[in-house]
Amino acid sequence: MLTLHTKISQADAIAAQLVLPYELREKCRLRATLDNGEDVAVFTVRGTVLRDGDLLTGEDQRVVRVVAAPEPTYKVTCADAHALLRCAFHLGNRHTQAQVGDGFLRIRADAVLKEMLLGLGATVAEESAAFEPESGAYGGGHGHHHDHGHGPLAPIPLRQKIHRPGDAK
Repeated sequence: MLTLHTKISQADAIAAQLVLPYELREKCRLRATLDNGEDVAVFTVRGTVLRDGDLLTGEDQRVVRVVAAPEPTYKVTCADAHALLRCAFHLGNRHTQAQVGDGFLRIRADAVLKEMLLGLGATVAEESAAFEPESGAYGGGHGHHHDHGHGPLAPIPLRQKIHRPGDAK
């Protein structure tokens, strides 16, 4: 079985593709099947999220491209930016992963969230799409960041001091 454990920034040849929904791309240990039918084991640093287009390799130096699989999602749009911002706030308040696009949000399909968004005046369209949510405040920035070197797949933040307005400097 092919074992993948290192992310690289470029390759001359791609041996196969690993097509996965987001839920599986955020696992650090995974057994899957490549598009050519070969079984593969993926071992990544805890906290790593594989993004569409990432390149992985292992001991035998074959390179596999990660592909975001289409999955059930909602595309959320609003009449104006203020209404869309309100929707983003309420989704964040519920710790919901969201993909931020140009004039839209995309979330995993969830009937309860759909009703909330409709109640906020949003248009919620069901679609099958690749889901690439934001990585979060401590996840290294925008969700489409790619590593440009060879080494660990993702840094894991150590303790972060929380600064409060009343703290001494």
